[in-house]
Amino acid sequence: MRALLAALCLGLMTPVIAQDVELDPLSGFKKVGDWELVRNNCVACHSAKLVTQQRGNAEQWLTMIRWMQEKQNLWAFDPETENRIITYLAENYPPPENQRRTAIPPELMP
Repeated sequence: MRALLAALCLGLMTPVIAQDVELDPLSGFKKVGDWELVRNNCVACHSAKLVTQQRGNAEQWLTMIRWMQEKQNLWAFDPETENRIITYLAENYPPPENQRRTAIPPELMP
């Protein structure tokens, strides 16, 4: 019984441990890796909340960036900067496990 209770308590603590990341108080971005690079490029056009509410894998984030470049006049990034931004976003704002659908393809977006 003790082992079961200990396992249950440990299981309940796991999400708290996994989310123990400092957030930037102004933007809400997770302060890990290239967060400042992402913040500086993303909040130039829109709120940080718009970014942190999105979720995607690297391909989905790249699709969103390409859509913004084509439809919203987002500037082009050099390959290294683009890779660093996509890596940060995919690692820190991945798709949820219970995601209902994939991202809307760029050609279907307004």
